[in-house]
Amino acid sequence: MTFTPAPPRRTTYREVLADQRFRLLFVTRTVTITADSLRILTLSVLIFATTGSPLMGALTFGIGFLPQLAGSMLLGSLADRVRPRRLIAAGYLLEFAAAVAMALAHLPVVFILLLVAVVAFLTPVFQGASNRLVADTLTGDAYVLGRSLSSMSSSGAQLLGLAGGGIAVTFLGSRHALLLSAAAYLVASIAVRLRLPDLPAPDKGSGSGSGSLVRHSWSGNRALFANRRVRKLLLAQWLPSAFAASAESLVVPFAGRRGFPDGTAGFLLACLPVGMLVGNLVVGRFVLPATRERLVAVLVAVIGLPLAGFAFGPPWPVCAVLLLVTGTGFAYSLGLQRSFLDALPEASRGQAFGLLSSGMMTVQGVGPAVFGAAAEVVSVGAAISLAGIASLGMAGYLARESRGARLTPAEAAGTG
Repeated sequence: MTFTPAPPRRTTYREVLADQRFRLLFVTRTVTITADSLRILTLSVLIFATTGSPLMGALTFGIGFLPQLAGSMLLGSLADRVRPRRLIAAGYLLEFAAAVAMALAHLPVVFILLLVAVVAFLTPVFQGASNRLVADTLTGDAYVLGRSLSSMSSSGAQLLGLAGGGIAVTFLGSRHALLLSAAAYLVASIAVRLRLPDLPAPDKGSGSGSGSLVRHSWSGNRALFANRRVRKLLLAQWLPSAFAASAESLVVPFAGRRGFPDGTAGFLLACLPVGMLVGNLVVGRFVLPATRERLVAVLVAVIGLPLAGFAFGPPWPVCAVLLLVTGTGFAYSLGLQRSFLDALPEASRGQAFGLLSSGMMTVQGVGPAVFGAAAEVVSVGAAISLAGIASLGMAGYLARESRGARLTPAEAAGTG
């Protein structure tokens, strides 16, 4: 793995938040992530109440994942071809319209799921444009801390949305709770439309502005995967998260098989995002940029090692500590952000960020299925342990790559 030399000086979170453009994108994204979590929980409750089917309720959670990869592969280049203000505001407005339709139109369940899938299909385009704008706004270590803030706020917003969703459904009912999420999307869209400068579309390079959008998106993704450095950095960000998500998906059955007290599973699940918040804060604020990049493999190992301990069937307080420590390891991604940004071709940054986020969603959906199947063969604790061992294997690979971190001439040509 080739890492870009990092500057010795630490940027502060205060300096990053002082940038007005980043602050607007940060706040609106946090608001909409909260709305996403509220909407998903509310829809799951609504659809289960309508159908009485646990499968349909679970499908509501997963339907927003896989379409994102298809959207990134077929429409991803749009993030680099349209003015960012127009694209981001339109994305939030689409989510507002979809939430209002689901709340008021009394649609059949199949149409609700189809509407969620369509929004998910287009999500990588809007997110790619937003993430590209952040990369164009913040430079060097400020960009890394911007990503750290985004990660922490995402974890907090998801917790707030899920907790707030439960309260909203209880006191307002499912359809009024959906309208609450719709209002959040509308506020975000208006804020972007009124406060974000109307910047031009990024330079698209020679010939990239003509021809089929789908063809350019497909060829752009092929070019990104063909770049060995970009491919490695994508996998380095996808796989540890997939292994951790796989272990997380097995916490509920693990608690059930072990006979833990009622409510323990929810507490254990909350430990992981709390650990993520702590890890991102400590590593982002107090660790020098160059040190962060040297710690990537170590922090990936921090994700995997505690999970391996589940093979021994520990009591629930020990499980809570293990999951808390696992969450801190997610700070590994901070050491990859600058290298990933520097590896991307200027003309396709938006598409690359869309591919990064959609690929992350996809592997976090596929991973639980794989390790869930393993739990049918071995014990649930052993399956969680296997996810941890897989993460340790990834840590070993990253450590080996970082020791030989020099671009060959062929890699240098591909990076260009």
